[in-house]
Amino acid sequence: MRRRRAGWGVPAVLVALLAASGLGACGPADGAVREDLPQPSVSAATVPPEPAAAVSAAPVPVAPVPAVAAAPAAPTPDELAGLTSRDVPQSLDGAFDVVPGRAPAPGAGPVKTIRVEVEQGVPVDPQRFAAFVMDTLNDPRSWGAGGRMTFARTDGDDATLRVLLASPDTSRRLCRPLETYGTLSCRNGARAILTLYRWTNGHEDYADDPTGYRHYLVNHEVGHALGHAHERCPGPGLPAPVMQQQTLGLKGCAQNPWPHP
Repeated sequence: MRRRRAGWGVPAVLVALLAASGLGACGPADGAVREDLPQPSVSAATVPPEPAAAVSAAPVPVAPVPAVAAAPAAPTPDELAGLTSRDVPQSLDGAFDVVPGRAPAPGAGPVKTIRVEVEQGVPVDPQRFAAFVMDTLNDPRSWGAGGRMTFARTDGDDATLRVLLASPDTSRRLCRPLETYGTLSCRNGARAILTLYRWTNGHEDYADDPTGYRHYLVNHEVGHALGHAHERCPGPGLPAPVMQQQTLGLKGCAQNPWPHP
């Protein structure tokens, strides 16, 4: 029997032809992709995330807020009147200090010169008390309204009028022969004598306006020194005349501390 030669058979020839044509056994050459084959999908999970921005731990500088100074508080009625305490010593030794200082008359008309005195031991700031007295008398609603007169301040012997602030017992003594019991003020000669009792406590009819009552007290007693007599309430609800004895009650009139309101 004749033996068949091994080697190039049909399958081997086919393989050789395929190789010569440049076709690989696994697919097209040159990296071509077969569109008829399923392609691998790219999901979000397979895309690496972008790195997060670094966060600095250093504090962010903040510009300082400039401090705002608080506005000074307005003086209370007692401070405006010079009171440093609401204590009213009943009796002191009767020695007086003239409040130092001079000021020219600010207005027109005849000049009245005022000297302000405070009994030693009375709890007031003398300069504030003197300023209150002079501000009252030179207010345009006071006795100098319309150029009738104007008031200068002195600390010498050239005073036309003197305004004194005294303890209850001293004021009672200085007001004699008028009996005031130390609770009423008075005029005696060229002196307007104000009792500390009223300067501190005022009157219930002026409970809502202690400053107004103190204006009344100065204007009323200086009014006597200027020659004005007492007046009566002209009718219910009408302004009380400044020369009405308002310290004894308004008697149906309305508050009024001024000669020419």
